[in-house]
Amino acid sequence: MTEDVRTMHYVCTRREAAEIIGSHDRFWVSNCGCREGRGSNCARSRIDVCLQFQGTTAASGSGMREIARSDVDAILAEAKNNGLVTRPFRGVEDRSVTEGICFCCDDCCGYFLDRDERCDKGAMIESTDADTCNDCGACIDACYFGARSLDGARLVVDRDECHGCGLCVDACELDSIHMVARGK
Repeated sequence: MTEDVRTMHYVCTRREAAEIIGSHDRFWVSNCGCREGRGSNCARSRIDVCLQFQGTTAASGSGMREIARSDVDAILAEAKNNGLVTRPFRGVEDRSVTEGICFCCDDCCGYFLDRDERCDKGAMIESTDADTCNDCGACIDACYFGARSLDGARLVVDRDECHGCGLCVDACELDSIHMVARGK
């Protein structure tokens, strides 16, 4: 039997997160363990955004409580409005099972503050249409992974650094960025 080497967390787009959520009918939320561990308030969102699909998971935050689907939808809306990366987490014992979704940012999330923490890239990757992109750079600040930068006045994309969250898509007012299947 081969050992499952996938990390606890992986990245996905909000659309993929919505599909994962849609396959469940009960939901729990707890405080973000990263935010609690740092003892500080997050500048981007409230603390109770660690979504779980069962009453007992690998989540590390306190205050777990069951919530309604409308509450889950509100968390997804907050993720879009506040630029939170959807990072599903797998089970400790069984990495083939997604137990919940963390909603992370560069303000307090352990992954973004400690790049030695591993996180698997998502199934999607950015695709930027250079013909319609005006090199405004709005997508650069949206990318917590450092995949986008300006070289002089030209946008440069390092696709090896793209984790597939899709935040750059939201930042582009010209609709020049799309998410495509990784490897295509």
